[in-house]
Amino acid sequence: MCSVNVNIIDAIINLVNNPITNITEYYQGRNRANNVGDALEEYTKDLFANSFNMAEGERLRRLSQVFSYLGNSNNPPDAMLFHGDAIEVKKIEGNNYVLALNSSYPKQKLFRESQMINNACRLAENSSWIQKDMIYAVGVTDRNNRLKHFCMVYGLDYCANDQVYNRIKNIIKEGVESIPGVDFSETRELGHVNKVDPLGITYLRVRGMWGIENPWKVFNYVYERNMQREFTFMCIINNEKWESLENRDELVALEQSIASLTISNVSIKNPDNPAQLRDAKLIEFSR
Repeated sequence: MCSVNVNIIDAIINLVNNPITNITEYYQGRNRANNVGDALEEYTKDLFANSFNMAEGERLRRLSQVFSYLGNSNNPPDAMLFHGDAIEVKKIEGNNYVLALNSSYPKQKLFRESQMINNACRLAENSSWIQKDMIYAVGVTDRNNRLKHFCMVYGLDYCANDQVYNRIKNIIKEGVESIPGVDFSETRELGHVNKVDPLGITYLRVRGMWGIENPWKVFNYVYERNMQREFTFMCIINNEKWESLENRDELVALEQSIASLTISNVSIKNPDNPAQLRDAKLIEFSR
């Protein structure tokens, strides 16, 4: 089956044309989701694949053409586009909540040699990929499990490079393992202590639990949500990435016909050096 190359522009166009906010009802009715988090992941897949309202068999074929890998909560990322970006989907239940990343620190890019991914992800696309830009797709749901706010931002614009997080991780790991009189095992976590009790049958895992401020708070100097709207969408794409998206003119043309869709030029902070500013596009939509 031939792969189909799509990108974030396709997803935005499909969102504007299919602004489904009752995602839980929509996907539970099709037996594709058990909860609002699963529903948000399925909605994000449909945004990129434009697979709304398809019969299940047809939808699965379409997803297999668009995505080279589909993961789950235990195997990041949540999805990879054929010859394109990686996608991580996160749901939060309040406007000011942080994103819980658990044992995986935030990423600008996904690398094939990363120890955090599984072999199925590593071998996707016949192992031809080396690295992929990371998209964070974040949704805020209300008490009725309706999607109230949604955004997509690139890790390159959102978080620091791997060296920043690995430095802290390694300092803590080395400090923990230097504690005298404790029996440690080799582990990818911060520490694994053996024989904690007199019988030597209890162990302790020392794990990192990463979190990051949500994109609306991080980019509040260029974008503010309209809380009175039923649904809002925001996307930030740095100009270098924007210029690489060959179908960007389709979105520009769509902006001319939809009043609630706007594309603006903004300057955003470089996550690795906030003293430097990057030119970027801010894409807004609401209903």
